[in-house]
Amino acid sequence: MLRLAQIAPFGCSFGYLRNVSDTLKNNMQNKLIDYFLRITNLSVNEIEVLTESMVIKEYSKGSFLVKEGQFNIDTYFVLEGCIRQFKIVDGNDITMNFFTEEQWIISNELAETQSQSDYYLICVEDSSVVVGNEQKAQEIFKQFPHLEIVSRKIMETVFIEQQSFLTTFITDKPEQRYLKLLESRPDIFQRVPQYDIATYIGVKPESLSRIRKKIQQKGRTNKR
Repeated sequence: MLRLAQIAPFGCSFGYLRNVSDTLKNNMQNKLIDYFLRITNLSVNEIEVLTESMVIKEYSKGSFLVKEGQFNIDTYFVLEGCIRQFKIVDGNDITMNFFTEEQWIISNELAETQSQSDYYLICVEDSSVVVGNEQKAQEIFKQFPHLEIVSRKIMETVFIEQQSFLTTFITDKPEQRYLKLLESRPDIFQRVPQYDIATYIGVKPESLSRIRKKIQQKGRTNKR
């Protein structure tokens, strides 16, 4: 992503820098608006209130959005980058999920009980996210009930996907988890360390290497 610090040394005026900054912000805003427009129709007023209320934050690689023990009821929509969700179990780092472009990070438990987070969210890459606040959202919903309906549909879809993932994760063997990840999200293998993929499917890094070799051997056998 283009950053002001990369432009400034070339002697650009502050007015020009502000224009570039505004352009980048508008591009980010449009990504979320485009996402909504693929789901439903929006009025001019609805687009305007969404744009005006949108809070976009940028995080560098290695930055935390949420830490274990932190009170947090915000939701996130990933505009750019990759964010890893993980927790520490008996001193071991366990990857729970990866979130990339156009994915929501929503915690039903935090939203309802306002309890402390039992996981971490860390940026695997430089990332830009829209931060959603429940209080602000409710104020918007009072003005535009249609947006509340859309929001609920999105949350229901996210929760169904999470439940489906948990169900299959419990029943699948590591090799099946690996194959499903490879089929559904092949870009993840180019974006995150192999160690994180190993903890995601529930094996040690050396076991992941054996799984990959086994799958490669099967592929060569099937081509004969």
